[in-house]
Amino acid sequence: MIAANRSGALATRAPFRAIVSLAAFCAVLAGCASSSDGVSADPHGTLTVSARATGGRLAWARAHKRALTDANDYCESRGMQTSFAIERTHGFQAFEQQDAVIRFECNPRL
Repeated sequence: MIAANRSGALATRAPFRAIVSLAAFCAVLAGCASSSDGVSADPHGTLTVSARATGGRLAWARAHKRALTDANDYCESRGMQTSFAIERTHGFQAFEQQDAVIRFECNPRL
């Protein structure tokens, strides 16, 4: 009787352990995004910001979103609106670092 209860308890723990392991694995894959230290400008007034992200299939989306956010924040802090010119991305495999570089200009609000 005791052996039967013990094997039943182990059977109910197995799905719980699998779920916890899966959640931990997904958290590792979620990764994070970071951006460059600042915005740089070329001689023509075009600004550049870059961001990178790692971990998982949507790392490119996190890098893209972070770069867009940084560009918008930069222009908004100056009371202007953002005009995006060019975006370049790098990294195509799921577990590779993904980079996004956005060139943009800040223009007066209409």
